[in-house]
Amino acid sequence: AGGGAVRAAVIGSAVAEHAAAMGRHGAATVFTVEGEPFARYNALTYSRALAAIIKAADPSVLLMPASFMGRDLAPRVAIRCHAGLAADCVELELDGAGALVARRPIYNGKAYSKVHFDAGRPAIASVRPNVYPIPEAASATPEISPVSVAAEPGDARQVTREIVRTGGAEKDVTEASIVVSGGRSLKSADNFKMLYELAHVLDGAVGASRAACDAGYQPHSRQVGLTGKTITPQLYIACGISGAIQHLAGMRGSRRIVAINTDKEAPIFKVADYGVVADVFAFLPLLTQEIKRIKSAG
Repeated sequence: AGGGAVRAAVIGSAVAEHAAAMGRHGAATVFTVEGEPFARYNALTYSRALAAIIKAADPSVLLMPASFMGRDLAPRVAIRCHAGLAADCVELELDGAGALVARRPIYNGKAYSKVHFDAGRPAIASVRPNVYPIPEAASATPEISPVSVAAEPGDARQVTREIVRTGGAEKDVTEASIVVSGGRSLKSADNFKMLYELAHVLDGAVGASRAACDAGYQPHSRQVGLTGKTITPQLYIACGISGAIQHLAGMRGSRRIVAINTDKEAPIFKVADYGVVADVFAFLPLLTQEIKRIKSAG
């Protein structure tokens, strides 16, 4: 928006492939920190590496994902660089002076605040997954600018023994591109297996309404809504969810919404892009079977 160059930072033990990918998605320059000490995420080494990149690149704005790693790293880097930080942003813009203005949810998504940064000082913002689409790939080759950062003895205070990545339906609902959610009408935790199967086929995550979580069908960590998690997936599939206001507040930012419900007057249909008036127990297995068939044929 400001017409400035887009640059990227890549940290790791083998960064060539990832650096090239950043170039294909619009980065003119990619600053890299490479070496065995950076093979696994360590908040101390990574924050020092990113601070070194910021010193070399001198950016006006640094954007990071509001992922598990990004939420851990962003405040550490902000402290090192004496920079302002806005976390979990859902909208970004530049004001007339070229300073960053970030919009972020507060009070569990009940309201939004606008964070105005001062021009001339570095600004850091972590952005929620799926808020902005990834730029289309091009054939551009970026300039690679290595930055030298050495490990320090104090880094041993934190040691990453193992990184366990959850996949498929076990993903966190805030980080999944596709979320399949169920309501209390599913009647039991066992019936949520249908949702997990569909989510697995779609490489998505399973969510639930407050009523379903309160009934014990799913843990509250999967609750979507005003008192749960606010999500912005590319696709949200609501199964047997009526569409209470508190639930809509947590998923209204979804790019596409599909609602499946037997009640054609359910409020969820008012916000849905596509609606299916059907029995979830009959429709969902057929949908999962058809998606499997299409994927196997393709």
